[in-house]
Amino acid sequence: QVQLVESGGGLVQAGGSLRLSCAASGSRFSINHMGWYRQRPGKQRELVAVMSSGGTTNYGDSVKDRFTISRENAKNTVHLQMNSLKPEDTGSYICNAEEIAGMSRLDHWGQGTQVTVSS
Repeated sequence: QVQLVESGGGLVQAGGSLRLSCAASGSRFSINHMGWYRQRPGKQRELVAVMSSGGTTNYGDSVKDRFTISRENAKNTVHLQMNSLKPEDTGSYICNAEEIAGMSRLDHWGQGTQVTVSS
């Protein structure tokens, strides 16, 4: 069973920065996409940023040009550098890893790390 361990959340003032990390362990198959989603109060879970094992990235519209995702494939670790944070970025940031098992895609989720941005 894949386990995802997240770190780096916290409280920061608007305009500040945080760096999140997520390490995957226990996978029996290759991991393709790894990235971050977030759950903001009163809203549905949404994409923040994901990166494929080949380096292709996809960002949510609201974080483009402020957040940067990076990845260490050999360590199955993904990082999210968040700059120019806004109060509306407050939420639980949840790591996701997509495991490829033959023809199947297996989604794994972390517990989430809280990011709070004060105004």
